[in-house]
Amino acid sequence: MKTLAINVKERERVGKSETRALRNQGNVPCVLYGGEKQVCFYAHENEFRNLVYTPDVFVISLDINGKKTNAIMQDIQFHPVTEKILHIDFLEVFEDKPITVSIPVILNGSPIGVRNGGVLMFRRKKIITKGLVSNLPDSIELNVEDLKIGMFLYIKDINIEGCKFLAPDNSVVVGVKTARTAIVEEVEEETEADETSDDESKDEAKDEAKDASNEAKE
Repeated sequence: MKTLAINVKERERVGKSETRALRNQGNVPCVLYGGEKQVCFYAHENEFRNLVYTPDVFVISLDINGKKTNAIMQDIQFHPVTEKILHIDFLEVFEDKPITVSIPVILNGSPIGVRNGGVLMFRRKKIITKGLVSNLPDSIELNVEDLKIGMFLYIKDINIEGCKFLAPDNSVVVGVKTARTAIVEEVEEETEADETSDDESKDEAKDEAKDASNEAKE
């Protein structure tokens, strides 16, 4: 996985008034869990831009007063109106302990089905994945070139050594479905064909009746 270094400062005091003061200065209060003890710290909101405003997943190297700790972002809270970052929870990670993260899915190629008029259905742009940090990829890349209309890729079709996907095997990740307009056009064409066929049948019946009448007169 990609790594991102962030310099932070440990909080000397914890409380509502101190938290409010930090936010007023443009800082983001944070908490680190999962280690020997819980650590409260903060950093300016600009330090988190490359972490928060991206689809990528990172292992963050937190420099807390000179001590470096590897962690992942576990939870984040935004202000409901301004959407400013209010709080971030981090989980300390270890080489020998599996972690659970949402890994982005990247599609490679243009599906045959889409080129033939189908519509791409991208159901899971991220997949919750469990594994050791050393086994977790930056992204899950899927080749979709051979997908025809009506074909789908499921969770069970993806295999990454050392990774477990926390979703049902039959969950659709991506596929190509028939365009609704194409279905409507097909139905209209079939209806027109049926109407034409009915008209032809009626004409044939009239011709047959006419022939039969002529034969009777003769």
